Amino acid sequence: MTAAGKAQEDRVRQFTVEPDDDGVRLDRWFKRHLPQVGHATVSRWARSGQIRLDGKRTDPSARLSTGQVLRVPPGGTLPSRAPKPRRELTDEEVAEAEAMVIEQDRAAIVLNKPPGLATQGGSRTTHHVDGLLDAFAADGPRPRLVHRLDKDTSGVLLIARTPGSAAFFSKRFSGRTARKIYWALVVGVPDIDDGLIDLPLAKQPGTGGEKMYVDEQNGQLARTRYRVIDRAGNRAAWLELQPLTGRTHQLRVHLAAIGHPIVGDGKYGGQDAFLTGSISRKMHLHARRLIIDHPDGDQIDVTAPLPEHFSASMAQLGFDETDGAELPPEPAEPSRGQKKTAAKAHAKQYRKERRGERRRRGGSTPGRKPSPKKGRR
Repeated sequence: MTAAGKAQEDRVRQFTVEPDDDGVRLDRWFKRHLPQVGHATVSRWARSGQIRLDGKRTDPSARLSTGQVLRVPPGGTLPSRAPKPRRELTDEEVAEAEAMVIEQDRAAIVLNKPPGLATQGGSRTTHHVDGLLDAFAADGPRPRLVHRLDKDTSGVLLIARTPGSAAFFSKRFSGRTARKIYWALVVGVPDIDDGLIDLPLAKQPGTGGEKMYVDEQNGQLARTRYRVIDRAGNRAAWLELQPLTGRTHQLRVHLAAIGHPIVGDGKYGGQDAFLTGSISRKMHLHARRLIIDHPDGDQIDVTAPLPEHFSASMAQLGFDETDGAELPPEPAEPSRGQKKTAAKAHAKQYRKERRGERRRRGGSTPGRKPSPKKGRR
């Protein structure tokens, strides 16, 4: 540690809560900005009143608000505003990353991921979206993934620019308030034009979690809404899909399970997933549109153009992209917190009604004459 750094550490410090830390717990703030100060130390400082929030004593579980002033006693290290060390990317990698950008702002980068590019690395995957994010880290923290697409699925992929926006977007995905709309070409035509696939899914034993299957007994809830936009005779159909849950490979397994695998998805459809002729053997599943709240209070609503192979197959099958008016978003299932609030409201109303019944029973009963009082003898 330098002499200047030691001098900073030996004095009381004050920090103003920034927008990215709005709503974050105090102990989480320390984990983000002063990671060398352990939770036990934070708790001790709070108990002894050494940590102050707007001049008042506070608790490690307190939620911070933008603009509040946090007093931190000596110890630990100052928050580092410098970005994490960047991986040196080649000019080609930087160009590849920038070519995927649909739109970006201070909180988010929206990409159109091409098919064949993995979202994250693995034991045999060294080239992936996550590895290209250093291209956007020159002037701030390294952007973060907040959701994923399969390697062979193309389309909208949201990247968070800061830790605060990552937490915000992740909550929207986990709470199912984000709306994801996909396009797919499938083999054959479903009997029902507008339907709901409700089949629980589980990891297929012996595949190391790399493959899913329908498990009616022990699977997790998985629901997909779909609509047939157009059909090429009985050969193929163009579907619009809205996953109402977020299970691994959900759309692919669901469509294969109803007998209409996604064109090019040999993993779940086998040889039946490939059309004859000049239709591409690549998978035809595209994350077409994403609708999600923005930390600034607005809404991100972005659409990704189709990849070349998908667009070519559409033309060969006689489909016109302009016919693809999006499926109206399905109402979100209530979150656990919303269910809890509704249950409390119901219980409160029930108690109120019961009190009313008891009051009525304590008075005269409607339709019944009061018994005559006994007179003196």
